[in-house]
Amino acid sequence: MPTPVPTPVPTPVPTRLPDATVAAVRRVLDAAPARLGPARLLCLDGPSGSGKTSAAHDLVTHLRTDRDGGGDVRDVRLLHVEDHYEGWGGLGGAPRRMADLLTDLAEGRPGRFRSYDWEVEAFADEQVVAPLGPGSVVVLEGVGAGAAALRRFRSALVWIEAPRALRLRRGLERDGAHLEPQLRAWSRSEDAHFAAQGTRAAADLRLDAYGRSS
Repeated sequence: MPTPVPTPVPTPVPTRLPDATVAAVRRVLDAAPARLGPARLLCLDGPSGSGKTSAAHDLVTHLRTDRDGGGDVRDVRLLHVEDHYEGWGGLGGAPRRMADLLTDLAEGRPGRFRSYDWEVEAFADEQVVAPLGPGSVVVLEGVGAGAAALRRFRSALVWIEAPRALRLRRGLERDGAHLEPQLRAWSRSEDAHFAAQGTRAAADLRLDAYGRSS
């Protein structure tokens, strides 16, 4: 009888940040001025596969409620930089597209953009982000969220990182082994991007792959 091949165990990405991390993000964000018109922009950046998207969803949930867990008290929006990449080679153009969107929001207009459809490899229908009100928060996550072109809008920047091998493993589990060449090429592109932008050094908080302060 042939030996059964064990089923690979997925590499977990934490879906809930430690309470201490959430509290630290709140402190940094609340102490910073609103620079996106009447709103604060919280950016989450770091290499692909580090856990930015999961962290962003958790932070949105926490920031919408008060510290005692009461009802919704704040308008919090979530935006993804990957909607602005023009495919695997599109990291360089994403900050400019994001800057156009954020300029509209900062000036009190609806933000408009066309999100990239990775299936058809083209920009798709126009998306509209409603104007922002006083006290609201925009959470922007993805590689490039901390780019220099967006600094003037930003109230706080959180850097999330993980060991390279863990990031690749998470990427392969998420996107499929057939995309390993693209994932490796993307890793080289983001390394160059972060070095040029000085993103890690500019961060207000730095977290590891499990949401702990690093």
